[in-house]
Amino acid sequence: PVKGETVKGSTFKLGPGGKGSNQGVAAQRAGADVTMITKLGKDDFAEIALKSFKNEGMDTKFVFQDEKYSTGAALIMVDEKTSENEIVVVPGACSNITDKDIKMAKESIENSKVFLTQLETNVDAVEKAVDIAYKNGVTVVLNPAPVQEISDELYKKIDVLTPNEVEASILSGVNVETIEDAKKAANVLMKKGVKNVLITLGSKGVLVVTSQKEEFIQSYKVNVVDTTGAGDAYNGAFATALSEGKDIFEAAHFANAAAAISVTRIGTAPAMAYRNEIEKFISNNK
Repeated sequence: PVKGETVKGSTFKLGPGGKGSNQGVAAQRAGADVTMITKLGKDDFAEIALKSFKNEGMDTKFVFQDEKYSTGAALIMVDEKTSENEIVVVPGACSNITDKDIKMAKESIENSKVFLTQLETNVDAVEKAVDIAYKNGVTVVLNPAPVQEISDELYKKIDVLTPNEVEASILSGVNVETIEDAKKAANVLMKKGVKNVLITLGSKGVLVVTSQKEEFIQSYKVNVVDTTGAGDAYNGAFATALSEGKDIFEAAHFANAAAAISVTRIGTAPAMAYRNEIEKFISNNK
């Protein structure tokens, strides 16, 4: 709809979501042992989220609740013709994670193999949690969404930054439309101190840039139904692969398959692929 316009939709679905939540589900289904750190309100949406985390087998001991805030929610509109989406997020409780909350989760962060985070939570909480991971040699993956400015200090602690083309454009100042643009943007971001950059380019594929090498990985050709959550599917599976000791390029190929499966299904968390599906998809598409 444009300003002042009301349009009729065809279907409505209510379910668990949010970047951290979706990425957690994607990682768990891809084979990781996920511990969620977030904050919910004490409302119906919180019940939906908690039930989803528990059903997936995720550890919820650091899913805090605070009745002062509503649980974060997002309105996602999907265009039936193109399958593209527009999203408005109200972070609510998850943008009010405190120092005390992070301190409670400190040991869990220290003992993890990969710490995957986004920017839907308050940035000071992200910075504190990343600092704990960084000081303990835990691999830090930051998906900079919703995009906002990142401090130089935070950039230096990131092992892999995973923006999409829009986020990469904003953070680097390079307008990313082509693979060459993405290479330029990645180099700008690496000059800020990030060790590795992985830019997702929608249906085109993914560019992986390290200090030694760069590789463009084409997307699989699939029948696209809904692109919502494709980036989350990618990030979750990517973190899982890294936690198993795969290098960044192997992890990127593995995640590429997980994202390809997710866009063939409607929804976000429910569309995430299970490990056996990812492995079967890879072997069928060699």
